[in-house]
Amino acid sequence: MDPAKLAKLQAAAAANRIGGKGTVRRKIVRKTKPSAAQDDKKLQGALKKLNVQPIAGVEEVNMFREDGNVLHFTAPKVHAAVSTNTFAIYGAGQLKELTELVPGILNQLGPDSLASLRKLAESYQAIQQGQQRPGVSAEDDDDDDVPDLVENFDVEGDAKAPALD
Repeated sequence: MDPAKLAKLQAAAAANRIGGKGTVRRKIVRKTKPSAAQDDKKLQGALKKLNVQPIAGVEEVNMFREDGNVLHFTAPKVHAAVSTNTFAIYGAGQLKELTELVPGILNQLGPDSLASLRKLAESYQAIQQGQQRPGVSAEDDDDDDVPDLVENFDVEGDAKAPALD
């Protein structure tokens, strides 16, 4: 056999082998990321420990925050243990302003929310009245504009500049 060809074959065989002669090939085990299904199973397990039961037929849930906004859930999953006053609400929640939901949630408002709604209505009326009144005149508004150039500064600068010899 040709020694150059034999050396080439041995080099190719050595490049393919990781372990020594007779080593076991090991499979690569890929770790799986936790999926949403696994998270849901964990949540169901925690809810089962709390002894909650699903409540069907809930179309929407509104949670009123202290800053006047509303956390709004549309078609959420609701579980409750009424005896322990525990409720679990999960789904896609959106943070909305109270004015966006006003016609449909008036019957859900408590005394705190009604006060914030009253404040909001008063501020809205003040804004509307401010827009109806004639604003600042156009002459007073010109102060923010760039003033017109009255003199030619380049001519005066050339006359006063000393001559360089």
